[in-house]
Amino acid sequence: MPLITPWKTAYGSDDAVESVLVRMVSGGVEGWGESCPLGSPTYSPEYAAGVFNVVRDFMGPRILGRAIESGRQLQDRLGCFKGNPFARAALDVAWWDLHARREGQPLWRLIGGVSPSIDVGTALGVAQSVDKLIDNVRQAVDAGFKRVKLKYCPGWETSIVESVKQAFPKLVVHVDCNCAYTLDDLPMFERLDQLGLAMIEQPLGYGDLVDHAELQRRITTPICLDESIASPRDAQQAIKLGSCRWINIKPARVGGLTEALKIHDICQQAGVPCWVGSMLESGVGTSVLVALGTLPNMKYPGDILPGDKLYERDLASPAIRLSDPARITAPAIPGIGCAPDPQQLTSMTTERIVLEA
Repeated sequence: MPLITPWKTAYGSDDAVESVLVRMVSGGVEGWGESCPLGSPTYSPEYAAGVFNVVRDFMGPRILGRAIESGRQLQDRLGCFKGNPFARAALDVAWWDLHARREGQPLWRLIGGVSPSIDVGTALGVAQSVDKLIDNVRQAVDAGFKRVKLKYCPGWETSIVESVKQAFPKLVVHVDCNCAYTLDDLPMFERLDQLGLAMIEQPLGYGDLVDHAELQRRITTPICLDESIASPRDAQQAIKLGSCRWINIKPARVGGLTEALKIHDICQQAGVPCWVGSMLESGVGTSVLVALGTLPNMKYPGDILPGDKLYERDLASPAIRLSDPARITAPAIPGIGCAPDPQQLTSMTTERIVLEA
């Protein structure tokens, strides 16, 4: 799915997004799932072609022809496979859409959402210049977004944040480091700590919990974990260690909606607030993020971007739109409320397989 503008972060630049979509059929009803690990193993060890192969060769055959009554039962069925949360999520999310459609309920209501309308923020990648970044932030503010996330990496650091805070002193801002730093960068984090940020997202290594706990003890700005939380167990250990004060939940990163719901509940019980993150999914995956964002412990505007902000034409139909300057309303129809447009899907598909019981 070619992006309107390349997405630049600490781990590189993406011109297009590669996703794995799953159509799951049972009793004449279909559900759709999307998992979006990107085209190369930069965000995590998984990548789109690898996820496709794992679903095709291992996880898909494991659930074919089985009576699966819950997301937990599906996860248990896949429990013999180690890791691979993005592959697991492709099937889990499709099951939830199928289940909601069979139940005749919108997904957001079925999972316990409190209101269909949620606040969203915006995320800004590395720009060509500080002036361009300030212009991008101004556009976000004028559009009504209640908070802005800045991608943050070596060479695009503290002075950039200072410029944004000077230009927009009342704006809620946080930075996302995408694992770019170590504890050796403590002096930089101490300077960043003085700028009144809402949080610092994933400052240290992928999967790390121990060093994050040390950094959190040394600074007052809350740390939010993203890449370090790949499962409910990771969330439990992070909370126990004091590694963070926020957790970003992405269903694809944690193994699906079933596991995302469990992490939400673990955090809610521990008094750790959450918010919803995005992997730049099409409207199919974004619809699931919107449903997740309706849960009671989602306390911060999510990274939920409508397709028209990312793509010339979104894959999903009907397309997800902002219902207000910075709000999205979950569909009132059963399931996630959309499906891939057949023509768009055909034009964008690079590989396809049908698995039948």
